[in-house]
Amino acid sequence: MKKRFAAVLITLTATAAVAATASVSFKGNGKLSWYDAAGYGACGTQLNAATELLAAVPAQYWTARNSNKDPLCKQWVLVSYKGKSIKVPVKDKCPGCAPNKLELSKAAFQQLDNVDVGIINGASWSIVSP
Repeated sequence: MKKRFAAVLITLTATAAVAATASVSFKGNGKLSWYDAAGYGACGTQLNAATELLAAVPAQYWTARNSNKDPLCKQWVLVSYKGKSIKVPVKDKCPGCAPNKLELSKAAFQQLDNVDVGIINGASWSIVSP
């Protein structure tokens, strides 16, 4: 007995366009973690998270199909924790981060707390202009 299969092609088109120069705005409260990877970040530039001050923003906040052209790549994050604040550029995406978790480079995290704590709870952040 021969089986027959019919192929169906469904095309979905996204119509949301975001200008590369647009500003992005959001605020978050929750967790901070750190990473120390080196290579190319989501914005298409080389980075070294062990020594460079930067942030990786949760994937849900990225809007451009090509992350190199996402408006977040032109923004910075103002992070506050226990009376300390730092302002770092967005250079990477955190695909595994929940919306309430921001990942900082090791160098940035060290300005807020010792990396041995691993994860900071109770931090706040907001996207700001450079």
